[in-house]
Amino acid sequence: MSYDRLSVMGGTYSRPAADSAKIQFRRALSLTLMTLVMPGSAQLVMGNKKIGRIAIRVWLGVLVSATFLLLLAMTSRTGLFSLMTNSLLMTAGRWFLIVGAIAWVCLLVDAWRLGAPRQLARNHRLAVTGINAVLCFVTAGTMFFGAHIISVQKQFIGTVFAASTVSKPADGRYNILLLGGDSGPDRSGLRPDSLTLASIDQQTGRTVLIGLPRNLQNVPFPKGSVMRKEFPNGFDCPGCELNGVNTWANDHADRFGQKLPGIDATEGAIEEITGLKVNYYAMVNMHGFSKVVDAVGGVRVNVRERTAIGGIGSPIRGYIETGDQLLTGDQTLWYSRSRVQNDDWSRMGRQKCVMNDMLHQLSPQKVLLNVEKIADSSKALLSTNIPQQDLGVFMDLALKARTEKVSTVSLVPPVIYTGNPDFDKVRRIIDKALAKAEGKSTVDGGILDASLAKVDPNADAGAKDPRKANASDDLNASC
Repeated sequence: MSYDRLSVMGGTYSRPAADSAKIQFRRALSLTLMTLVMPGSAQLVMGNKKIGRIAIRVWLGVLVSATFLLLLAMTSRTGLFSLMTNSLLMTAGRWFLIVGAIAWVCLLVDAWRLGAPRQLARNHRLAVTGINAVLCFVTAGTMFFGAHIISVQKQFIGTVFAASTVSKPADGRYNILLLGGDSGPDRSGLRPDSLTLASIDQQTGRTVLIGLPRNLQNVPFPKGSVMRKEFPNGFDCPGCELNGVNTWANDHADRFGQKLPGIDATEGAIEEITGLKVNYYAMVNMHGFSKVVDAVGGVRVNVRERTAIGGIGSPIRGYIETGDQLLTGDQTLWYSRSRVQNDDWSRMGRQKCVMNDMLHQLSPQKVLLNVEKIADSSKALLSTNIPQQDLGVFMDLALKARTEKVSTVSLVPPVIYTGNPDFDKVRRIIDKALAKAEGKSTVDGGILDASLAKVDPNADAGAKDPRKANASDDLNASC
């Protein structure tokens, strides 16, 4: 047996070389793991103590910051989201991750050197070198990926949420106008065929979706507005309907002196129709909507009626069959927009169900894992005037809304006749719907009457009519 001669307290003793090799191996491995758990600790013990002290101080600073963020998440989720979407902090965080990744790899490599790999047995040397290499790859890869995600997010936020005007909630609610824009070679401009006002309680996230038919006629405009001067008795020109306000204003942009006259005119009309202040708008180009759905791996929908794919200016090329299904982006788009072999009221109901399904299925984890795909597809299809400063507020409200019931009210026949709407009645219906959602009233005011949803009484009892989603206290149950 081979022995090593070791000196202890001026004397000597012998120890098997195998035991010495195991000790050297454990020391080398410990130095690497110490650097993983607390960067700089290996250098403080055996290497450059100055570098070790600097690294440990930085690491302690990271732990303090993480503790602060954890406490902030527990006490003010809005504050946490605001920090996460702050442009300067995102830039600083990105560079910190990049520099930190390089520094950590250097410390790991130095820890490997301090472990004296040349003095290790061959199998021990290979093991320590392999473990060190894997840790370098994992730590640096994770941090570089984090820096990349921050870069993508920063670019996305800067592109889409570039507005600077902050709008305060009115009567404790944020009212967001959601527009589904549809453009094509057979159309003049981008026409919003899907119009929904999402009224969100600023405290609870409790949401009421107010569906506005695209063919609503004689819509009024605010006093003093350009549209009111042009149409003092409402939008009463031949063939003029709610979804045409955007196109008309854009075609006569010289009369407005604004960057987005169509959106401004549409917001004014919605405010007069509903009696609610519109805080912000978000317009989605329906032809790009499918890309977002595909980016998150599809959306699971309980399909309530057989729905045609195609048929709007093109042949029908398939059907979406009834039942619980995971729909692709293309299928989700057609389930939301098709009115071939059914009607507008059915389409409005299906759109609300898709909104509800996406709200509950798009978890923070799923968004994080697909953030680059979502950002790339969203930049091309989403336009909004929600400013970056309010992103934290709406991210928090979105999480709250996931745990709350979503109510709906739609201004459809026979309660509201789109050709000759009673706008006083419209506002009463909306006021009662909001009061009920806030728990201030238990009276429907007729908004949940089966006739409002235009449900076919002879329909198969085993299949729910999607039109029920147009007027519901709980959209989850109706979908």
